[in-house]
Amino acid sequence: MRAPDFWSGGGGGLAPLLLSPFSALYAQVTARRMARPGWNCGIPVICAGNATAGGAGKTTLALDIGRRLANRSIAASFLTRGYGGREKGPMRVDPARHDSRDVGDEALLLASERPTFLAADRAEGARAAIAAGAQALVMDDGLQNPTLHKDLSFLVIDGSFGFGNGRVIPSGPLRESPAAAAARCHAAVLIGDDETNALAALPPQLPVLRARLAPGPEALLLAGTPVFAFCGIANPRKFFATLQEAGAVIAGRTAFADHYPFDDGDMKDLLAEAESLRAVPVTTRKDVVRIPPAYRSRVTVVTVSLEWEEPAAIESLLDPLAGRVAVPA
Repeated sequence: MRAPDFWSGGGGGLAPLLLSPFSALYAQVTARRMARPGWNCGIPVICAGNATAGGAGKTTLALDIGRRLANRSIAASFLTRGYGGREKGPMRVDPARHDSRDVGDEALLLASERPTFLAADRAEGARAAIAAGAQALVMDDGLQNPTLHKDLSFLVIDGSFGFGNGRVIPSGPLRESPAAAAARCHAAVLIGDDETNALAALPPQLPVLRARLAPGPEALLLAGTPVFAFCGIANPRKFFATLQEAGAVIAGRTAFADHYPFDDGDMKDLLAEAESLRAVPVTTRKDVVRIPPAYRSRVTVVTVSLEWEEPAAIESLLDPLAGRVAVPA
């Protein structure tokens, strides 16, 4: 589904006002749910969460944290709900057996790097991961899920979108107020410039870590090259901006709804459009797993990673948790 226009910053009109009673109920239910204590699984649990529905960069942050733990010789596993997939778990994600219809695109992306466990019940997922040898868990999303105690939680903010119109679902994109989300977090992670003044909604004592999306090494090959960019992510502007930063010449672009399931007809149309523009078809790492396998080799995938303003800041937050894990000498 595509988010309604009035969810964006400055979005007003009659619709948010008419929906406000439902928003109040949604916020109350979330607050009541989050008041319940979660199960402490006995190993460090790190959560990359956000306050809004849709993408803010949680998966990118989770991948970054997983790499940092691996650099410390900590056997970390990812834990995800598997949004967009039909499986409920608990189960380990296997990219050789599962596709995006089974487990969603984010789970496949995570599983390409580290052991990944999918579970609607995060506590059950944690048990499965621990039984398989996990020394730490990195949650992709789950800030509004109370079943598992978190030792370190990050509030991820997309600098270009912020908190949208500042209203709770369905009047806006918020799962809960920024203040309520921030109260359970140890730091905020702002990705990109704060274009909407989102940081003003956070408590002043909350540390803010700043990062930007940096294009992967394959993007260097696109410098000066005409490309036809397409994606089905929550904020397609980020992908297009990444391509421009890499020096690619965007000859055409198409944005689909978040987690859009591409079919044969879509791909034939997209590839024909790219050919008519004499441009290279490019998409994101999340999108390519939703493309029918027969077409994947004909599309260039551009990856991104986080480039931190102060890398030592994220490491210092991981230090106390890493100290709890016994690693081989």
